[in-house]
Amino acid sequence: MLLAWIALASLVTFYAFAADKRSAIDGRRRTPEATLLLLVAVGGAPGGIAAQQILRHKTRKEPFRSLLWSIAAAQAACAAWIYFAR
Repeated sequence: MLLAWIALASLVTFYAFAADKRSAIDGRRRTPEATLLLLVAVGGAPGGIAAQQILRHKTRKEPFRSLLWSIAAAQAACAAWIYFAR
């Protein structure tokens, strides 16, 4: 169940990053960074990191970049703790 949630959240997050990148290119209204980070925080970290790398989106933007990787690291640490605490 948890893996299904992470997969779904990652797909939604990847799409949101892609839509924001397209908006940036087209000069349209952008998705707030807080919204993108919220999607990352609720389980979309794999999708956010994949989108950042594949789409080359927000790779130099600070503190966004650091926050994205910090959230991903915290989620990975929690996952490791859950896995090894059994």
